Amino acid sequence: MDIVFRCDASIQIGTGHVMRCLTLAYELARQGAKCHFICREHEGNLIDFIAQKGYEVYKIGINNSIQNDTEPTLFHSEWLGTSQTEDATQTIDIVSAIQPQWLVIDHYALNNYWEQKLRPYCESILVIDDLADRKHDCDVLLDQTFGRVIQDYQHLVPNHCEVLCGTTYALLRPEFSKWRQYSLERRKNNVLEHILVNLGGVDKDNLTSKILDALKQAPLSKSCRITVVMGSTSPWISTVIEKARQLPWPAEVKTGVFTMAELMANSDLAIGAAGSTSWERCCLGLPTIMLVIADNQKDIANNLKSANAVKVILNDHSLAQMINKYLYELIQSPKKLEAMSQSSADVLDGCGTFKVIEKMKSLYNG
Repeated sequence: MDIVFRCDASIQIGTGHVMRCLTLAYELARQGAKCHFICREHEGNLIDFIAQKGYEVYKIGINNSIQNDTEPTLFHSEWLGTSQTEDATQTIDIVSAIQPQWLVIDHYALNNYWEQKLRPYCESILVIDDLADRKHDCDVLLDQTFGRVIQDYQHLVPNHCEVLCGTTYALLRPEFSKWRQYSLERRKNNVLEHILVNLGGVDKDNLTSKILDALKQAPLSKSCRITVVMGSTSPWISTVIEKARQLPWPAEVKTGVFTMAELMANSDLAIGAAGSTSWERCCLGLPTIMLVIADNQKDIANNLKSANAVKVILNDHSLAQMINKYLYELIQSPKKLEAMSQSSADVLDGCGTFKVIEKMKSLYNG
């Protein structure tokens, strides 16, 4: 079975769309599928990274073609780097030669206008989304947002479309379910001695530096240590390394981490963004101080806050004050840290990737 993924990464887009596609591709390939990627050469792309994972990557260039009057204007249209018409033409040139059984699309700048043009060149279409803000022409719609319901897509997908909603379908690499039991066991009678800071693969606004500045005044124990994880394409790595050196506790900055599940399992608290990494942290029961760094993250943050799985900071204006307030609260009341851990673990079990693939296989064979 041939699977084609159309997804992008960039300084503006971040890395999350590509990373969750890679998660799905890994398990599909393990089960015998041949996976191909089509990616635009944005600044901060992950094309080489995808190729290093062993997948064939087709590169499409930036041409800034202007959308025509018949194209819909989407909230994230500028993320595409061209018009949907031009992107579809470039993609068809590649996909027509492969004739895949599945075309998987994970891109906020594409909708049913683009998908309809690709219909004749593949057997089935799966769209990964978490905005529910535009129409799709697909056979499966996956939205792994906590609290998302099928009704949110009622008028956005065809009647025949299978809508997979909620964290039960969250795309997590297998190492997260592998480390889950160990992680949950070590959180019983937990104390705060290891903080993990991770603002995604790019952190274009350099929030990591602001967090490290805030931590200088934090009421942490002398035995505490801090680990910062960044993507190799982040423009702020050297700045963050210098900030980490100035902290009064041991602090390490890591890039290109391939053992994220193990690192999260051995951390006591995370400070991170409300993106797709949220589901990795929940799987491992890792309590989190969560920053909302984009409008589309507000629902995720508010739903997880309502479930007592996270502490939320809605903007960076009061970053230092809120971080230190939450840290003081959790240090003074360790039971709150333990309760957050259990609430996080209740959000999902880490088996979503297998459930999605089973659905794909049943539709393909059926």
